[in-house]
Amino acid sequence: MDGRKILVVDDDEMIRMMTVRMLKSKYNVITASSGMEAIEIYEKEKPDMILSDLMMPGMSGFEMMQALREKYSYVIPVMFMTAFSGDDTESKGLEVGAVDYIRKPFKPDVLLYRIDNIMSNLDRIRGLEMAAEVEPMTGLLNKIATEREVDKAAAKGRGIFMMIDLDSFKLVNDLYGHEKGDKVLIWFAEMLRSIMRSNDVIGRIGGDEFAAFCLNTKEEKMVAERTQYMNRKIVSFAKELLGEDMNIPIGVSVGAVLCPDDGSDYQALYKKADRALYEVKQSGKHNYALYKHEENNGARKSPEAMAEINMLFKERNPARGAFVLSEDQFKVVYRFMMRFQKNYAWDVHFLCFKVEAENGDEENLQKAADHFLEVAASSLRGSDVLTRYGNDKVLAIFLKVTEPDCEVPIDRIEAKWRDDPKAAGYTVSVLKEYMVPD
Repeated sequence: MDGRKILVVDDDEMIRMMTVRMLKSKYNVITASSGMEAIEIYEKEKPDMILSDLMMPGMSGFEMMQALREKYSYVIPVMFMTAFSGDDTESKGLEVGAVDYIRKPFKPDVLLYRIDNIMSNLDRIRGLEMAAEVEPMTGLLNKIATEREVDKAAAKGRGIFMMIDLDSFKLVNDLYGHEKGDKVLIWFAEMLRSIMRSNDVIGRIGGDEFAAFCLNTKEEKMVAERTQYMNRKIVSFAKELLGEDMNIPIGVSVGAVLCPDDGSDYQALYKKADRALYEVKQSGKHNYALYKHEENNGARKSPEAMAEINMLFKERNPARGAFVLSEDQFKVVYRFMMRFQKNYAWDVHFLCFKVEAENGDEENLQKAADHFLEVAASSLRGSDVLTRYGNDKVLAIFLKVTEPDCEVPIDRIEAKWRDDPKAAGYTVSVLKEYMVPD
């Protein structure tokens, strides 16, 4: 038996029994039937990791994890068990620090494999701590250890190296003090752990600079998704920590480089990732760039060059539902569709949804309209276009839809709005017209 301890948390006795049976040959397993009981047991037993159900009565797995995070200053490895397949639960789990997910029902060998990965990572981190190679504030690898571990990882084969820089972090220290700045760094390090895999290398290489090497992947989509996630979450955390009136343009910029294509050791990868990071900083920050070889400017455009142009122009990680634009962007689409109609006469409709406070608070009308925009976007096709207009309106363009068919998405939006608890006290009216060129 391995001897390390796992706390299994589930309100279903049968699930607890089955999970214990799967794990007991290798690990010391203790159980809890609720989130509250798990917190009490953790205090006494200090297990090496927690395997917890998500949806439990009284206290969910999310709430249990949040309570443990608030009580203890170190990262507690938690893997969630869930029967749900939606992305929302996984995103929320990442936010509170889950290290992995497993879908019910699961096979014993799959469960053991996932837990073994987590445990092996714990061993590596603890060994490095004993060798004084962990950066003390965040618990990540320090610069020297990062260089060595990236060299080892790069020598094994393909991967992506990322330089991760916090935008405008100095302003946090200057305006709110270094104590608040330290809390941002500690939180950010925890988030990095939560979105990287157990065998990835993560380190802090400067004051507000971090590095990560992700093994066995060359997917640019992975970099894009993680950059988007980090930017969304760091703003949310900063407002929670510093107050809703916080207006520092804090964010994350990432420079990425492929291994071994553009380097097979830390120094080579670092230099090229730094160039990609500079490109992001010059282009407005809060984004990522993948290092690309310099092209001969005088050369004739090749298919490869066109592919790069397509990569530059195409929408990255399009969200489901309608295309939500700013008012200025919406105007460009509106004017283009008017021109398009002159030549092709598609069935295109222009709509104006108006949110009104029936029994709701007039002061919160804008928030209600913002929420209606989310509801409408999630109810429409990816070819439909939306924007917020004024304090109480949402404008829409429905493409390729006849007059009778136009009522179908309207009815769907209105039904979803009526059933939404956040819409209580607010009604929506709609005006529509066929887009006819002047």
